[in-house]
Amino acid sequence: MIPAALTRGPFNLEEARRHGLTKDHLLGASWRRLGGGFYALGVIADDPDVVLAAIGRRLPTRAVFSGRTAAWLHGLDLPPCDPVEVTVPSAGQSSRLTGTAVRRSDISASETVTRRGYPTTSGVRTLADLGRRLPLVEAVAALDMALHKRLVKSDDLRSWVCAHQRYPGIRRLRQTIELAEPATESVMETRLRLLLVMARLPRPQAQVPLHDRAGHFLGRPDFYYALHRLALEYDGASHRENLTGDNRRQNRLVDAGYRLLRFTAADVLSAPDSVVDLVRRALSAGTKQPGS
Repeated sequence: MIPAALTRGPFNLEEARRHGLTKDHLLGASWRRLGGGFYALGVIADDPDVVLAAIGRRLPTRAVFSGRTAAWLHGLDLPPCDPVEVTVPSAGQSSRLTGTAVRRSDISASETVTRRGYPTTSGVRTLADLGRRLPLVEAVAALDMALHKRLVKSDDLRSWVCAHQRYPGIRRLRQTIELAEPATESVMETRLRLLLVMARLPRPQAQVPLHDRAGHFLGRPDFYYALHRLALEYDGASHRENLTGDNRRQNRLVDAGYRLLRFTAADVLSAPDSVVDLVRRALSAGTKQPGS
């Protein structure tokens, strides 16, 4: 019989023995070795909370969770354990943690917070690190999420940049901040917007409410080019679930003189050049005249 106390999280060999288990028992199929002398019940061993709890119990002094792990702890939809990311002080002794990516950096007390019981880089420091290290599109997507959730403010990140001019990746972080859009509601919307901007098309407005001539609200497309009366929509899972309502909204927009292009994940990821060409032609085809 499996002791109930060992089914809720990680434990070490000493704790297992207190509940009547030996090291040989832990070699059985019911258990998983997590590293660093910790184990967990196999069915929960991949749960991020369990993985982080095991690593958290053996973090060196002044070490903190950072990077995408910290972003997850702050509530962002990023992978926390691929790998688990930890930052240790630059001047500390060499630290090796099985199953983690360990970075060395100086993190002040003001940049350390507790999230879900773990020492973690602050929201600003977390997004600064991601903006400096991740590929540009991933960095902007992470910052879009953080801004949308009001985890950070762009001005706070700009202040961080000014105070850390010599940190590696600062140029990338500046670019990430300038490309970010707080109104963005999904990673694929970020990818669609950046696809257009990086192709040197004008940057569209995000989530602009549109109205007919009588002032009646018609909809709020993901992106909008006001000069061209051109709206863009990314159609994800929610579109498939609300197809009838979305089609009616599209008809109202078209009837009021707006143009609308819709794109899916397959378009953005598998046919990006076609997306860019279609939007470029649409922008070239029509420009709103003053007073029209």
